[in-house]
Amino acid sequence: MVRRLPPLNPLRAFEAAARHGSVSLAAQELNVTHGAISHQIKSLEATLGVSLFERGGQRIKLTPQGAQLLPSVSSAFTEIATATARLTRPTTSGTLTVACIPALMSFWLMPRIGEFVRQFPDIRLTLISSNDAANISNPAVDLCVLYGNGKWPDCWARLWSSLEFFPVASPTMLNSRPLRNLRDLRDHVLLHADADGQEWTTWLTAIDARGFIDKDRQHFMGDARLATEAALHGLGIAMGDSITARGLIDSGDLVVPFNLAVPANEAFYIAAREEVQGTMIARVFIDWLFATLEAAAPHDPRLSARHMLRRRPESETETASSG
Repeated sequence: MVRRLPPLNPLRAFEAAARHGSVSLAAQELNVTHGAISHQIKSLEATLGVSLFERGGQRIKLTPQGAQLLPSVSSAFTEIATATARLTRPTTSGTLTVACIPALMSFWLMPRIGEFVRQFPDIRLTLISSNDAANISNPAVDLCVLYGNGKWPDCWARLWSSLEFFPVASPTMLNSRPLRNLRDLRDHVLLHADADGQEWTTWLTAIDARGFIDKDRQHFMGDARLATEAALHGLGIAMGDSITARGLIDSGDLVVPFNLAVPANEAFYIAAREEVQGTMIARVFIDWLFATLEAAAPHDPRLSARHMLRRRPESETETASSG
């Protein structure tokens, strides 16, 4: 069956004029003259053998025949525009495998990943909990979110966020075993997220408090996620950071006993093989990571009140000496 359709240009002129209620506004939208729109409408009326507009006054009004035609014409142009957009828009469907630092995965990414899934339901995610830079060259992994110096060879890497370190503890534990000043650290177990205890050493050195700990009261937990979980269960005091610990501090599950922080020696980076990071599906996830971080940019008041340490603060020295 042959479909007999009116010419498309007159249909476009009719739809625009009817939607705006004005020939002049239709001409502006379609970037043609007022006379061209009038001519196209008259041509369509001649083809159909009906009047589509009542003439008279500055605003035009649809006849019953025009009102009957408009919904179908508008719907057809909307469907054409939607289909065209789908064809020209780069694909955001497929599979994406992301390796991420365990603590960041558990305490930052997982509470937020549902929003990404809702925005991009056609992307199937595989998440790997790892801070191994070898994953950058692993063909089974597309993107890595790593803690390090960002100087990995033969790859694309971009700084995602710097961070600060500061002690965190369970409020329940501190209620039973106070931590009023630095000397009270001797009564507490330190939880290390690194093998050599460098994070705690850096913090203690910055405030000249290395003598305020009991070296026999320490546990090495392997990574920041385990150290944070141990702190949540009241096993000791962990070294938290300004990204992964923020949600737990906001919820009251962890507290910051000292308003003293040190900048981390390294930072969070997004890294990938050059041929992967330029793909649309990878760019979508990378852009989402940065946008989500930016949306959470305002610092928690309790964290922003801390003093960044580059030397020993006099006020804290006095507190430690008098404790």
